[in-house]
Amino acid sequence: MKTKYISMIMMLFVGIVSCDEDKLDPVNPNQLGIETFYRTGPQLEAAVNSVYAGLQANNLYNREYFFLQDLLSDDCDTGGPQLEAPRAQVLNHVFDASNPVITANWRGWFRVVHRANLVLENAENTVEEITEDLRSRILGEAYFLRALANFELVSLWGPVPLMTSSASSPDGLSRASEEEIYQVIFADLQEAVNRLPLKSQYSGENLGRATKGAAQALAAKAHLFRGDFPAARPFLEAVINSGEYELVDRYLDNFEAETENNSESVWEVQFSEEFGNAGGWNADGSDIAEVTFRGQEYGPTAWRNVIPSISLVEAYETVENGAEKDDPRGEYTFYRIGDTYNNGQSVLTEDKVQGSTDRPSWKKYQAIYKRENEDTNSGINFRVIRYADVLLMMAEVENETSGPAAALPYINQVRARADVDMPPYPTAQFPTGSQEEMRLAIMHERRVELAGEQVRNRDIRRWRRQGVLPYEPIPDFQSRNDVLPIPLVEIDNNSALSNSDQNSGY
Repeated sequence: MKTKYISMIMMLFVGIVSCDEDKLDPVNPNQLGIETFYRTGPQLEAAVNSVYAGLQANNLYNREYFFLQDLLSDDCDTGGPQLEAPRAQVLNHVFDASNPVITANWRGWFRVVHRANLVLENAENTVEEITEDLRSRILGEAYFLRALANFELVSLWGPVPLMTSSASSPDGLSRASEEEIYQVIFADLQEAVNRLPLKSQYSGENLGRATKGAAQALAAKAHLFRGDFPAARPFLEAVINSGEYELVDRYLDNFEAETENNSESVWEVQFSEEFGNAGGWNADGSDIAEVTFRGQEYGPTAWRNVIPSISLVEAYETVENGAEKDDPRGEYTFYRIGDTYNNGQSVLTEDKVQGSTDRPSWKKYQAIYKRENEDTNSGINFRVIRYADVLLMMAEVENETSGPAAALPYINQVRARADVDMPPYPTAQFPTGSQEEMRLAIMHERRVELAGEQVRNRDIRRWRRQGVLPYEPIPDFQSRNDVLPIPLVEIDNNSALSNSDQNSGY
């Protein structure tokens, strides 16, 4: 949804959180506010667009979200001393409740929840220029986005305040149990499934909005995170049987601008360079900037703050380590010295690569496949859920409920992508005769297929909680790191929380 988010949205939200004696006077019909804004269909659509804009903010997909997820996993390492101290703390698992990267993500997701609540509360007030189908779709989008935000929060922080209505007073909210939060998540996703159209029913500027398939895939992810494989099955089956998705032949089509919202994309956060970068730095999703810093932060010719970890690079199958074939996804995922870029017109040399040159750099989401250098303006969408992820989730469900034979068709479908074409499982390195062997193959396949896509951290966390990790992949992991600390600013400003509510160990 490459859409310029209307500036009146910011005026609306400023009005919501401010109060003076004028507000006691009769409503001025020419002044934006809850009483006057949600009158028309275009206004309601602008309001739900503002929820999407929250995802594009600096504290989420513009910058801080990918840092938090990647540095908590074993996919990434520091590119050198230029990695800022708060990010290094996350990488080394020595963070506390004052860490600004953690605080930024907390604030970003609660902003999304708040904006979604405003849409849900006021959609019925829209009486002009709207059809019931449009109203239902917008409600479905808001339910999906609220569920997404709450899943991000509960899966990282555990019990958190549960906002089911917009903030209307300075009174704080206490922490809800994980079970209460998941009940709201699954109820919201069912509403989304019931209301949202299929992906194929969108076109033009509406491409990128939440869909029925996205809601079903997110529900499956949430159930898998809890280890509830039977509950995830019907949602995955619905996505697979919908006929809406298929793997693209070319792996890198999933990470380049010209092939966004393709047949493999279940849902992605939209970005564009079309509107410039006004407010890109420290943006809260209220300006019109729709750019991400991912390319600049990770790029070999840019800041190169984060690079692939040694363990990730070594995870790809090669003839040298006993495989039948080199896995080409290693080539598609990393840049190395001597590789060409900029449409084959340039060669990466040591003088062009920033920092240490003896390690690969990230290739996914890098715009230098078509230009000489990265900058802070990247318009490449984040593919949040891909069909390959859905197939691998289904393989996991089958392995845990029916056995390894039932999982084989799904995991091998991912390996059979036209420009990957890896030998099907079982292989000499990855036998799949038992449930445990298949589980290891799935873990391997998820890592190499979805590397650097903000998936690995949550995979590690759920497998650790389920007791199936073959080894601890995070060298500095401590038991307290199973959840993140509630930010100090939240405890200081939320009247319903005190230091005793902090997660254990922080």
